Amino acid sequence: METNNTHKHSQSIANFAAIKTAIANNEQTLLKELIADQAMPELEKSYLIDLAGLGNDPAILKIIKDIPVEK
Repeated sequence: METNNTHKHSQSIANFAAIKTAIANNEQTLLKELIADQAMPELEKSYLIDLAGLGNDPAILKIIKDIPVEK
């Protein structure tokens, strides 16, 4: 039986994968929906900034840079 923490962790991993896919596909609307004003750890945000930089889409990069960092 899966614990609630394990379920939340699985959702978090799936959401992060979806965010990476949205960045790679330059899907601004989907990216905004997936992020939905949620904070994320600095390391994850830094990785996404690097990934967005590869796509060379300033709008996607701005969306990622505007993500608040977890405290």
